Amino acid sequence: MTEAVSRVDPGLTEPLLAKRTSRHWLIAAFLTTTIVALPVLSVIFLAFFPEENIWPHLLDTTLPRYLSTTLQLMLGVGVLTLVIGLSSAWAVTMCEFPGRRFFEWAMLLPFAVPAYVIAYVYTSLLDYAGPVQRNLRDWFGWENASDYWFPEIRSLEGAILMIGLVLYPYVYLLARAAFLEQSPSLFAVSRSLGHSALSTFFRVVLPIARPAVAVGLSLVLMETLNDFGTVDFFAVQTLTAGLFDTWMNLGNLGGAAQIATTMLIFVVILVTLERYSRRRQQQFAARDNRDPIQRFTMSTPRQYACLAVCAVPVLFGFLIPASRLACTPGNTLARAGTLISSGTP
Repeated sequence: MTEAVSRVDPGLTEPLLAKRTSRHWLIAAFLTTTIVALPVLSVIFLAFFPEENIWPHLLDTTLPRYLSTTLQLMLGVGVLTLVIGLSSAWAVTMCEFPGRRFFEWAMLLPFAVPAYVIAYVYTSLLDYAGPVQRNLRDWFGWENASDYWFPEIRSLEGAILMIGLVLYPYVYLLARAAFLEQSPSLFAVSRSLGHSALSTFFRVVLPIARPAVAVGLSLVLMETLNDFGTVDFFAVQTLTAGLFDTWMNLGNLGGAAQIATTMLIFVVILVTLERYSRRRQQQFAARDNRDPIQRFTMSTPRQYACLAVCAVPVLFGFLIPASRLACTPGNTLARAGTLISSGTP
């Protein structure tokens, strides 16, 4: 009897230990989640129970403008990053052209430059007192700004360009990974059915890579929604700039929490759309690592087109800002950081 009990005891205790261990992990996970969620919950609480409710005033005055500008900024940055990220990822993955191996990793270099820094660099280059406009006035004999037209860098369009040049690597990374995982047989079948390379990209490749592209795009849009330095330096009135102005300049914490809650709704929508785009991702066929990628052999003009597609983002997103910063006195750059951190446009 004792031997029978001794044989049964380990089997009885193992489920008890497993339940106890799982209970401990559950408690630890609950405590960790609570700690992480406390800031978000406190913001929501302040939004619904403010000391001074200025929500009606925000709805009547500034909030529509904040929402409209934020949506335009997110739309512009999303389109720009999709165009640059998808085209460059397709070029370095499926096309053979000079410098392809270099651009495989060089496309990530703009990650090293913060958006507000690149905004300051191009403002110093393209502003009225910058070297570009100054040289144009010298060459053509123009006296002042009324004699010619030049695009305004400190604008919504300028902010879209600056943020897009910095954030497109999100889309590039995930799109390239998705292209690498696709089976070469898909391209062969599509081409055998009479589709061109461009038609194959839009009909076969892009639909399969859509979940990965959606993840990269959602990261881009959340970073755009979160950006403060660039939009503040360019005096673009987004929700982030409105939150800072309501909290720091007007001293209304409840109003700032209400704007932050509005931004949180944007984040929830983006996360929901991203999860929805991945709902059938496990059904997509992956490439066998033993199958080599058959890159397209193109004519010389098309090779130079691929080279330009990859070189332009690296040139304007990293090389020009880096070279400008290398020639910029440290006190000038520090002044830009002081202006942005103090909220002075």
